[in-house]
Amino acid sequence: MQRSLPVLEQRRFGETLRRDAWWIPNVFVVVILSSFIAYATWAAFQNAHYTSGPYLSPFYSPEIWGDSPHAWFGPKPGWWPGWLPFSPALIILPVPALFRFTCYYYRGAYYKAFWADPPSCSVGEPRTSYLGERYFPLVLQNFHRYGLLLSFIFLIFLWHDAWKGFWFATGTGGMEFGIGMGSLVMLLNVVLLTGYTLGCHSMRHVVGGMLDRLSVAPIRKRIYDVSTTCNRTHMNWAWVSLFGVALTDVYIRLCAMGILTDLRIL
Repeated sequence: MQRSLPVLEQRRFGETLRRDAWWIPNVFVVVILSSFIAYATWAAFQNAHYTSGPYLSPFYSPEIWGDSPHAWFGPKPGWWPGWLPFSPALIILPVPALFRFTCYYYRGAYYKAFWADPPSCSVGEPRTSYLGERYFPLVLQNFHRYGLLLSFIFLIFLWHDAWKGFWFATGTGGMEFGIGMGSLVMLLNVVLLTGYTLGCHSMRHVVGGMLDRLSVAPIRKRIYDVSTTCNRTHMNWAWVSLFGVALTDVYIRLCAMGILTDLRIL
């Protein structure tokens, strides 16, 4: 005898049988991500105080055009439209923003916290239909792997910036190796960003997605294993690297404004 299962009515928005404080993680996500977006937008439009000595803010790296000694091609080009605000950060930030915005972990976080889709497991959501990621803007999520590949290029520049952060100008016009607090801040920042990038879910597809057996490619197998190790704590890498980028910019900005004095350790 065939039995039919009862069809339960969809929960109303926020309705749940859960008794735990399921909403607390969503509050933290909204506060932290909103604060980061607000600060990053403000810092990008400043076009000032983003470099101090050998230090360059990660929001402005690589500096293609700009007023600092780190700029590749000098100051703002003459062809730049006068009505369009200029900042070196506005030229390069779309790439890391694309990578972060389309990250698999961040999707789950802000879908729940900002869009309540759903607010949490076993909690009613405010909509009854599901469109998937076929329409704008969610169709942009499909560009995540391309954001990953472009982010590797940015990591190269950030590691180069971290290396330059250990070289200080001398009174004779030369350069000498040294260690400042900013040197360590920049090094920690790029280490955190590297761990976050290597642990990306798409990273393992890039490394081994075209192979039926990873054992036939030992180097790629080793990279795959490293990526898997980072992927196990991808959520942690996502948050600490986000704080790392912001704090690095804050430190360099305060040094450039004369509010802080960079401590020379060596």
